Amino acid sequence: MAESANPKYLAARNIAETLRTAGHEAYFAGGCVRDLLLGLTPKDYDVATSATPDVVLGLFPGKKALTVGAHFGVVLVCEPNDGSDGTSTEVATFRHDGAYTDGRRPDAVRFSTDPREDVLRRDFTINGMLLDPEIYERTGDAAQATLDFVGGRDDLATHTLRAIGDPLQRFTEDKLRMLRAVRFAARLGFAIEPATATAIRQLAAQINVVSPERIRDETTLILTEGGARPGFELLDQLGLLPHILPEITKLHGVQQPPEYHPEGDVWIHTLLLLEKLPAGASSTLAWGALLHDVGKPATFRAPDPANPNDRIRFNGHVEVGVRIAEKILQRLHFSNEEIAQITALVKNHMRFGDVLHMRESTLKRFLRLPDFDEHLALHRMDCLSSHGDLSLYDFAREKYEAAPPESIQPKLLLTGRELIAAGYHPGPRFKKMLEAAEDAQLEGTVATPAEALRFVQNRFGPPHR
Repeated sequence: MAESANPKYLAARNIAETLRTAGHEAYFAGGCVRDLLLGLTPKDYDVATSATPDVVLGLFPGKKALTVGAHFGVVLVCEPNDGSDGTSTEVATFRHDGAYTDGRRPDAVRFSTDPREDVLRRDFTINGMLLDPEIYERTGDAAQATLDFVGGRDDLATHTLRAIGDPLQRFTEDKLRMLRAVRFAARLGFAIEPATATAIRQLAAQINVVSPERIRDETTLILTEGGARPGFELLDQLGLLPHILPEITKLHGVQQPPEYHPEGDVWIHTLLLLEKLPAGASSTLAWGALLHDVGKPATFRAPDPANPNDRIRFNGHVEVGVRIAEKILQRLHFSNEEIAQITALVKNHMRFGDVLHMRESTLKRFLRLPDFDEHLALHRMDCLSSHGDLSLYDFAREKYEAAPPESIQPKLLLTGRELIAAGYHPGPRFKKMLEAAEDAQLEGTVATPAEALRFVQNRFGPPHR
């Protein structure tokens, strides 16, 4: 059994065994059961038990056990004591949820000893199964070891995403489940069952009761788990997209010049980029792909009918797109570092059109943009999702891969300290002087500090005494 060498599996199995030895029920629960039945490797293993949180805490005195959700009966058991190797296991007490007045979490819960009662309050049938670790350990057969009170195995077999019980109630309880439905369906290639889809459409406008951070995180998972295109098609079809990303909805129907974009409008073009995002893509590349053309709707200009040679244009769409992207990312509470990289991807995605004609210094400054590999990846997806010509991508990639880091960002021959020592006074011209000296260094026209200083003196004149 492949899991026998997985430290996370072993930690969860040992926790369940300890709970059972003490007279309590204990099962693997949730996504790990789904993944085992699908033949996938679970990222984590969660344990559901009849033991109350205080009992769980008392059973693991030698481990670091934390009540991360005491109100909801959740304890995190870490192994070893510092949990540094990532083998923390979430242990949750069977429970029945009370009312959800905030649309996210129950106001109160009642602990239970009935695993069926616990399962019925969960989100989707494919996530609502339990697995007996003793049977699984003995047989290696996940299907034989599964307890299924909600028809999850049948839905796995038919590739169906279905809410447990009344879908309207499930989504009314926790609005984030609407985005989770899209994520699971897109990642697994499942169809959302009609009543479940109808409930999402009915409640879609209420998605914004969920915090911006949770919307950001769930949308990022949709983008990066390998189902970005079907995920965004579902967000659109189910009516969620206008409420979480209205700026992306505006891409619909924005026509593009067919000589550059034979694929269709900006929405179709963006979907084609999302289709090329691999599972595990960085969040910054994924959001850069989504937002790279977000400025086009606001800058669309139809051809002049009086000019037969005119075409559709998007003058200034990059600058406008950067501003729109920044507002979106701030609204969703991205970090400053993430905002800087994503907006840089939007800002620079059209610069590849000039790489064959850039001065050496300009090209080197371009190639040394932070995480330039993401700029390359975005440009490649952009080309493959439109005209298909990768010649500029190949040129830039070859230059990037051939350039040693010290050649595109060498130690400066001239700094402000040397200018001051030469008699120049700090002021507005300083920046221009230093940039010109660095350009000359990158071009290879100066090779020593003395040559760089003479270059500045010749270009800008001697210092004023």
